[in-house]
Amino acid sequence: RRERRERFVCFYDGIKIVFSLTRVTLCFGQFELKIGGSLQDAENMELEYEYQKIAQKWQKIWEQKKVYQPDLKKAARPFYNLMMFPYPSAAGLHVGHAYTFSGADVFGRFKRMQGFNVFEPMGFDAFGIHSENYALKVGKHPKELTKKTILNFKRQLTEMGLALDWSVEIDTTRSDYYKWTQWIFLQLFKKGLAQRKKATVNWCPSCKTVLADEQVINVNCERCGSEVIHKQMEQWFFKITDYAERLDKNLTKINWSEDVKRIQKNWIGRSEGVEVVFKIKTGQKLKSIKVFTTRLDTIFGVTFLALAPEHKLAQTIKEKRIEVKKYIEELQNQSELKRIKQEKTGINTGLKAINPMTNKEIPIWVTDFVLADYGGGAVMGVPAHDKRDFEFAKKFKLPIKKVIDPIPLQYFVRNPRDIAAGAPTELKIEGDCWEGEGVLINSKQFDRMSSEKAREEITKWLAKKGLARKTIVYCLRDWLISRQRYWGPPIPIIYCDKCGIVPVPEKDLPVLLPEVKNFKPTGTEKSPLAAIPEFINTRCPKCGGPAQRESDVSDNFLDSAWYFLRYPSVGFPNSRQVPFDKEITKKWLPVNMYIGGREHAVLHLMYTRFIIMSLYDMGYLSFEEPFEKFRAHGIITKDGVKMAKSRGNVVNPDEYLKKFGADCFRIYLLFLGPFNQGGDFNDKGIAGIVRFLNRVWRLAAKSKAKKGVKFTDKSLKLNKDLEKKEHQTIKKVTEDIENLKFNTAIAALMEYINELEKSEDCSIELVKSLILLLAPFAPYITEELWQRFGKEESIHKQAWPKYNPELIKQEKTILIVQINGRVRDKVEVLTGISEKEAKKVAFKSEKIQQRLKEKEIKKIIFVLPKIINIVV
Repeated sequence: RRERRERFVCFYDGIKIVFSLTRVTLCFGQFELKIGGSLQDAENMELEYEYQKIAQKWQKIWEQKKVYQPDLKKAARPFYNLMMFPYPSAAGLHVGHAYTFSGADVFGRFKRMQGFNVFEPMGFDAFGIHSENYALKVGKHPKELTKKTILNFKRQLTEMGLALDWSVEIDTTRSDYYKWTQWIFLQLFKKGLAQRKKATVNWCPSCKTVLADEQVINVNCERCGSEVIHKQMEQWFFKITDYAERLDKNLTKINWSEDVKRIQKNWIGRSEGVEVVFKIKTGQKLKSIKVFTTRLDTIFGVTFLALAPEHKLAQTIKEKRIEVKKYIEELQNQSELKRIKQEKTGINTGLKAINPMTNKEIPIWVTDFVLADYGGGAVMGVPAHDKRDFEFAKKFKLPIKKVIDPIPLQYFVRNPRDIAAGAPTELKIEGDCWEGEGVLINSKQFDRMSSEKAREEITKWLAKKGLARKTIVYCLRDWLISRQRYWGPPIPIIYCDKCGIVPVPEKDLPVLLPEVKNFKPTGTEKSPLAAIPEFINTRCPKCGGPAQRESDVSDNFLDSAWYFLRYPSVGFPNSRQVPFDKEITKKWLPVNMYIGGREHAVLHLMYTRFIIMSLYDMGYLSFEEPFEKFRAHGIITKDGVKMAKSRGNVVNPDEYLKKFGADCFRIYLLFLGPFNQGGDFNDKGIAGIVRFLNRVWRLAAKSKAKKGVKFTDKSLKLNKDLEKKEHQTIKKVTEDIENLKFNTAIAALMEYINELEKSEDCSIELVKSLILLLAPFAPYITEELWQRFGKEESIHKQAWPKYNPELIKQEKTILIVQINGRVRDKVEVLTGISEKEAKKVAFKSEKIQQRLKEKEIKKIIFVLPKIINIVV
């Protein structure tokens, strides 16, 4: 029907749809949710109050009164609310940052109003390739650029209305910070967890530095996207593999987003299996090969052994056989993922191994699909029961021996009648390769055993001969920490011809990063610092003789692996003597809530857990996990593509903050979709948020003007009904913010204001509840309205509203169910039940079901509020 000029209404499946040339509105019951609107709508919409002046006013007051600076020593209910600090690597924040920080800030403000002493610090992860590459791009020195970008970031963060404690700001490029990053390196070195070794490493030809495994996505550098190659280099590693078991085990204890825990678990890659000894027939120095397998039940089907090119035996053979050497050299620069994905290749070494179960000779091959760091770099080739081995065997015409017979499907079919009815009882095996469980065949005394039992029995049999032992292996590899770049903390190590590797004494920290004009990466195995004699040349702390400093700097992920420990201690007198104060750390840590991106699951988050565990083991900390709760936020996309500086599709929030204000922009971003999923940025939707805030402003002004006015009987009754809605809204918003469901909390507030606007004499107390519930989302407008209501103390220090359980109960009524006008059942339902729900309830009734058997329903008549008539 036509409601007004150029406005139409239709109903579909209980949903009211209001549409015009520019806008579509969906109404569910009495709740109207406006969706979209044209770009012209957004351009023409204006807030009805001076939001810029209000924001500037409260920024100054908050700073003067130190509203967001808790007393870290005296806090009775400490709550550490942390958001991942940003890289100041470009012109400023983009809307993806604004989205993340807004969500974290809403949660922090909410906890403050619940009575917690909330600590919400901020700093800048300013070292590393991200900042250095940007400096190279714009032709400025990273030190000069970092100062400017940090100032711009601070301006934007302040304008966003974040409740940040700037008194404890951190900048990882300042020597009073990276002194302690170097100190952590030294503690790990003393504990034997920092090691310099020669290894195959990932090299980015564009960034001109090595990369950790976690910084390689598929076969590409996670920063610049260039294809990574492999090099043999001597580098510094942290032995995170020593903590693989604990990192894996603790995942069951920590309260983190499940997808992040799953990513970490897969990356750690724990596998329980057996290490089997295969003896080598020929007279090599290496008399045997240890092979790890999780499927010892297939050992009778082993027809070859496959070695990684990096395996010790393969390296020995290549010195004797030119064709093996040539093959290995062709592979050495390829990434592991590329090797695995490409068509299988290999070369027969000419050596033979002895299968310990059959005593038969099997060939030893070097292949591209075996990885050096998993299971020792040697695997059993079982073509009949491993697809990868099957493809390899077919290509090189190697024997394929079947030793596992699939268990027929009939063992799994619960109802025998299904078999009688023709259900299949044989499993389809594609390509003559069965990778599943079953019963053993062609396996001598172990024939007809189940796979599970055979693994145990074969292990015992080999163990008695000293040829097998149960073991656990992990895919996780050591953290490559050194970088051949300039912009980072120098690694505090000295090399002496006489004394070897010598750590810099703690009293000589920090090892300052020298200021140089030419900071471009060299592209060699040395960083630009290697070309600075006054930095490199030094004296050995042990013997006093001539020595050289390490020229590599450490990975910036080391900077961010402990920054949250530093924040609470920054303002204390002993902050120059210790990295973190023991008492204040015990009071405030671990972090209560940490919000950040799931893309850091195996980078920052894994590294952080390792650093905290190691410091705990050394007695510096009283906890071994850094964050009590971690929640991963979603991402903001632009036209369906992730918004990121590296993609060049970022949107600067400045224009939106200027035109619409922080309150409007924050609510818009958090209303895009579930916080853990994100949404696609489209500024058309801002118009709806402008309307919402204008309605809040008008309603507050209206209720304030009527302060002291006596209510009529009609308005008193309406306010009593609204009180129930108030408490239902309090419950909904409270639970949604606690679970980071910001979009549905905002929707509940929109529904609440719809109800409040229906009353001509709306109680001022009901409006105050609205403003209190809105405060975490819109800090500026709510602070201003709170003051205009005559309140002196900040709204952000008020108590969070509590709901009355009795008032949130929905009243019930009796639904009368008729068939052809005659009452056939009565069912208790909630008052105000919809027609759709009434139908469901009616058809669930057994009495109704019995009477409707084999009858055709002609129509259903729903008579509000409590009758449904089924016509047959």
